Amino acid sequence: MPRKREPHAFSRLAEQLVADLRGVPSDVPARSRPRATQPLSGLMEALRQEYRLGRDAPEYTLRERWREIVGAAAAAYSHPVTLERNLLQVLVSHAVVRNELFHHRELILGRIREVPGCEGVNGINLRMG
Repeated sequence: MPRKREPHAFSRLAEQLVADLRGVPSDVPARSRPRATQPLSGLMEALRQEYRLGRDAPEYTLRERWREIVGAAAAAYSHPVTLERNLLQVLVSHAVVRNELFHHRELILGRIREVPGCEGVNGINLRMG
């Protein structure tokens, strides 16, 4: 069986010239860029990984174990929010607790790295909130 041949792809300028000569509007908008179609399964898997759909996020594990990591007193005034680009965002509602966490951040980072899935955490960003 002979293989199907793809139609020849003309340049955008050639397509516009032919459309102008025939007096019909061009099918392709002026600012669009034609790209090859991608399979939906690859796109869905990329979205699942990016948004962690169907998987436990490391933030959930850190929230559950936060009291063990920083202690009961500090955990009452702080909680981890997000983990982006290996930086943990922590909201702290009391300035004294924020200062205490800041001074013990290396110890806290060591405890965080022991949590499964959090080995790559490189820093903590403490925000008042």
